[in-house]
Amino acid sequence: MKKLFVLLLSFGYFSVFSQSKIIVRSSGDHSPVSDATVSCNNKLLGKTDATGTLNFKTKCKKVEISANGFQEEDAVVDKVMEVFLSKADPNVKNIQAIVLEDKSDPRALEILRKVNENYKQNSPQSLDSYSYKSYEKISLDLDEDSINAYNAYIANRIDSLKKLPQRPMKAAEKKDSLQSVNLMKLLGESKIFLWERASQTLYSKKYGEKINILDNKMAGIKDPIYELMTFRSNRNQIPKEIREENRNLYRFFLTDSIEIEGRQNYVIRFRQVDYKQTIKQRKFNGYLYVDKETYALKKIESNSKVKSEGSITSIWKPMDNKWFLVKENYKLKMTSTIFDNDDKEEKNKSKEEKEADKKNTTRFGSYAFVTADYFDFKTPIEEKPEDFRGYTIGVKNSDGTSIDQYRTEKLTAREAATYTTIDSLSSKYKLNQKAKALTGLLKGKIKLGMVDFDLSKVVAYNKYEHFRLGAGAKLNEKFSRYISPDAYFAYGIYDKDWKFGAGVDISTTLEKNSFFRVEYFNDVMAAGRFSENLWNFRMKIMNSGVALNNGVFYGYEGFRVSYENDITNALTINVSAKKTQEESKFDYNFKGLGSRFDIASSTITIKYSPNSKNIMTPTGKYTYEQNLPELYLNYEQGYKALGGDFNFSRFDALFVHNFKTKLGVTGVRLYGGLITGDAPVWKNFTLNGLGNGREGLNFNLTSYLGFATMEGGRYYNDKFVGAYLTHRLPWYFKSFGKNTSSFDLIYRGTIGDMKNPEFHQFDFKKLDHLYNEVGLEWNNFLSSQFNLGFFYRVGYYNTPKFKDNFAIQFKFKLLGF
Repeated sequence: MKKLFVLLLSFGYFSVFSQSKIIVRSSGDHSPVSDATVSCNNKLLGKTDATGTLNFKTKCKKVEISANGFQEEDAVVDKVMEVFLSKADPNVKNIQAIVLEDKSDPRALEILRKVNENYKQNSPQSLDSYSYKSYEKISLDLDEDSINAYNAYIANRIDSLKKLPQRPMKAAEKKDSLQSVNLMKLLGESKIFLWERASQTLYSKKYGEKINILDNKMAGIKDPIYELMTFRSNRNQIPKEIREENRNLYRFFLTDSIEIEGRQNYVIRFRQVDYKQTIKQRKFNGYLYVDKETYALKKIESNSKVKSEGSITSIWKPMDNKWFLVKENYKLKMTSTIFDNDDKEEKNKSKEEKEADKKNTTRFGSYAFVTADYFDFKTPIEEKPEDFRGYTIGVKNSDGTSIDQYRTEKLTAREAATYTTIDSLSSKYKLNQKAKALTGLLKGKIKLGMVDFDLSKVVAYNKYEHFRLGAGAKLNEKFSRYISPDAYFAYGIYDKDWKFGAGVDISTTLEKNSFFRVEYFNDVMAAGRFSENLWNFRMKIMNSGVALNNGVFYGYEGFRVSYENDITNALTINVSAKKTQEESKFDYNFKGLGSRFDIASSTITIKYSPNSKNIMTPTGKYTYEQNLPELYLNYEQGYKALGGDFNFSRFDALFVHNFKTKLGVTGVRLYGGLITGDAPVWKNFTLNGLGNGREGLNFNLTSYLGFATMEGGRYYNDKFVGAYLTHRLPWYFKSFGKNTSSFDLIYRGTIGDMKNPEFHQFDFKKLDHLYNEVGLEWNNFLSSQFNLGFFYRVGYYNTPKFKDNFAIQFKFKLLGF
């Protein structure tokens, strides 16, 4: 499923029905291949002439090319196509007309440099405004060449099973067996999955981007999956194959030039660095067409090292001196359906027989197919403010009733059968519920009927409670679209105490995020934690380890009333008032007044995220693309007049951004806080040390604002500023495996002060000099999904012992910068 979600971020291609030209050459010496057959769905379109050329017309999206003595190939239909066939006999000598060295052609690199240099200028987003429509189709299926073989295999297998002696079966076993046979048959008659979407995209430099979902239809799913609607291609991003930082992952060769629609194009072929030996006589992974006049991408085709495992084709066309993506075609191998050819029951097989069975199997590969057509381009457009209001994505219709009018080609018989077949299985296998459960995981929830369970509440760890076990649940839209109660509880293994809370959200509209909330809580928290109001799930999870080595906690019990509203797609505001009783869980006395206080306060939180992309779903706003910069502001005011023990004002701010240059990608987190008036130490700011403060190796998990070399719970200030800077070097490489690795240079620093530290009677220090640590982080360490960082403390707080200043840090790549 993960591969499918990654795949859904891309689109397919747009079919052109005018005349097409194909040039067929030998991959060995680039000589023309005459008499090559070009066909579509087993229908002959024609054969190439002595120059390897054929002009033809077709409505097909793809054509197949075959010739005696060569491996078959296929190609996405375009105005001009160039196909290279590999020798069928691996013993035939492959004459190399181009000597392939293990370095790129300097001429190709210079052209690619100009492609990157001119990419923004060539992009439609350099226009003042434009619009277009799109039709996308995503499916899971067997490879077309395997369908007949699969159906024949299943028919033979069923016949052979009928001939076996019948053994007594329980009713449940017989039912499962019949369902298994029926499912195998259905796989031969229809696709496994099919989803269609039609949309309209509007763009304005003044108002930004707006996407309207015109219709949506998914086999087996009755209710629309809004989270799935947000998946989109990287049409406004530079393809990874030509990005400057990926130069070390590919070798590029300028091999030819070609004329397409009266425009001259460079032909640059490429292969992966680890593509040391040609597979089936293919020398390249793919190719690029680059327009000679504008240095814009005209076309790119990229294949896996083994072509049958996947391919991507993207095609652009010029309009108003800009290059619009008009079609894409993705094919990616997913899993294989494996059949054991030995009908002997598994439980009756010996260990040796089971080992031998691994070779005695038949496999049929399943693939994800993505196609998209972009059409009805207009520029400029009339820019009406009302057309851009609301969230980035708006849903005009989603019941599938009008999808047919946006299709750029008729569904095949197999595709049409998919809706009938999968819809019939939907209720039996609860496909709708399972799909919603999977989308819930994107938000850190498990959906069961009308209840959403919060995964972040299940288990946690900190130095005060040690392991914290619990559960959290919230009634979802199936209970009510406007009212949503929730509750949680937790138990600390070390402090042996229960924590709990409950609340209710009352929405004022279904058009956007706008709701009141009332809640009660009785819980504990690390003293001085930075505000996480309006942070998303990923940010909170990343910062959840900030108290792993901090045992300075306080307890709080009370009520809060709040109101949250999205003023615009970019601006969110939350205002709240609370009354709590708070008490230290450590030996503490504030100004001789003790360690237990009543707090009455109000808080206003503002989040500004101008580039993030959102959609409104039945469960609330969903941010499907978090883009920087982002700004978070918090202001809390304490009141004596409302029954509190103190008057105080607490401010904090966080600014997050990143930017890309030729020297790499730089990320910035700037943050700080200030408190004035009287308040216990937990209303001040801890400096987020992650170190254990003990002798030996300092190993910890990363956090969003933490310091790897600083002792946890050691430093507190009433004012501070901090910076977290990271710079990704433009050098990408592979150690082994499929993942690409890189290195980040990291700097973290903070400075502040505390005006009256003597008011807080417990063991701590104020941090009134600049604290610095520098580090190097290896992303995708040894091709894994984890990052490994090495950090060293420098400057004023550096100590003579190396090990006191050194720390190793571990991070899940999923958490990002």
